[in-house]
Amino acid sequence: MNNNKNILIGVCGGIAAYKIPILVRLFVKQNYNVKLILTKASHDFVTEKTLSVLSKNQVITDFFDNNNNWNNHVQLAEWADVFIIAPLTANTLAKMANGICDNVLLATYLSCRSKTIVAPAMDLEMYQHPSTINNLKTIQSFKNLIIPAQTGELASGLVGEGRMAEPEDIFNFTLNYFKSQLPLLSKTILVNAGPTYEAIDPVRFIGNRSSGKMGIAIANYFSSLGANVNLVLGPSNQNNVSKNINVINVESASEMFTACMKLFESVDIAVCTAAVADYTPETVNKQKIKKSDKNLNLSLVKTKDILAEMGLKKSKQFLVGFALETENVIEYAKQKLINKNLDLIVANSAKEHGAGFGTDTNKITIIDKHNKMYNFELKSKELVAKDIVNTLMNLI
Repeated sequence: MNNNKNILIGVCGGIAAYKIPILVRLFVKQNYNVKLILTKASHDFVTEKTLSVLSKNQVITDFFDNNNNWNNHVQLAEWADVFIIAPLTANTLAKMANGICDNVLLATYLSCRSKTIVAPAMDLEMYQHPSTINNLKTIQSFKNLIIPAQTGELASGLVGEGRMAEPEDIFNFTLNYFKSQLPLLSKTILVNAGPTYEAIDPVRFIGNRSSGKMGIAIANYFSSLGANVNLVLGPSNQNNVSKNINVINVESASEMFTACMKLFESVDIAVCTAAVADYTPETVNKQKIKKSDKNLNLSLVKTKDILAEMGLKKSKQFLVGFALETENVIEYAKQKLINKNLDLIVANSAKEHGAGFGTDTNKITIIDKHNKMYNFELKSKELVAKDIVNTLMNLI
């Protein structure tokens, strides 16, 4: 989910700083990139070496390091997807509220375009002082997010409001912030992928060479943008589906039709990448067909057309189809776009080197219902998935 997001943590000189190694560990365990800035006062409560080892990055404490190299606070601010200041002391809070810049943490804060989240920590009377209350309101007016201090035992021995939120609370608050920024958070998506196997007898089937890689890449990218994704997956040996995706495994075209139509009514967007069989054996032998000297004739019947059925969609639903062709690629794709009442079609050629079934790459042309075409170069299917989903998002 994190997509290699960058977490910058600024640590001020409060006793709650001893909890920051736990916070760092929580982020690192979930594969976030973590860097830290320490004020001079924070060294009394947590060590630079500890945080460097846990974060796997050099910890910044001043504008220049021990070798007199400049720690570029502007680049650091641009690197961060979020800047967490914890514990936030009354001193640093006052400086943030009034634009005072006398250390590298504050210089980074004033340079930061990404969201800043603060977790105040101070004694009861300090936290309730009118100046503190006003300063918190001021930085909140700057669009900073505040994780309120908790009630409990304080360093002074008093019991009351002023304890820094626990590392787990700060971690979850940050994750919820990231989730709230995802552009498809409220959307439900249906993707189908892979081949179908049409049984001839208990051991033989009619199938195709689809691996499901393209559909899985699309489903994974949708999920990374916060969507609730349902993946109807035909027989595939791929095991890289995001754990956040609801996977429905099917085998035949009939099973895929049933699963897709059961879900379609409630989805906002459907992307049909599956290579669904157009025909299936009229009858399936209950026993293995034995080899004989005579030719074997199979009677095939048409399968149900999933895309055509979905084309009877609600006005607010968005439908995307795929057209893999061996000739007249654009012409056939445009016909399919109209005939199936699609909003978008992704066309590619089975004869294009590096594209089509079973490959790790693809080269596509996207055509919208206004006949506008978007051409893309050969690239990995993960990047192709981004091109498809981003084009779709721009259109809707």
